[in-house]
Amino acid sequence: MERAMQQMQTRMNKIQEELASETVDATAGGGAVTVTITGQLKVQAVSIDKEVVDPEDVEMLQDLVLAAVNDAVQKAQELQAKRMSVLVPPGMKIPGLM
Repeated sequence: MERAMQQMQTRMNKIQEELASETVDATAGGGAVTVTITGQLKVQAVSIDKEVVDPEDVEMLQDLVLAAVNDAVQKAQELQAKRMSVLVPPGMKIPGLM
């Protein structure tokens, strides 16, 4: 049993390392704002089309950035769950993982 737990820990560490180098992109406003985030939920980049930068409507830009970040986080969490699912025996549910 202890050996199986050590193997599982080793596999989990490897998956975590892989997630650090995997990224997902999310956009808002038809591509006006793009956010790139790693599988470990670290924001790597935020790109904003200069045409949506309007000093008279900062709230719209804030909403677009917020929407893109939230979408990117959701996608990264789905990526985490997919990668970690190989550690869980079929039929077993682990809260927060799946």
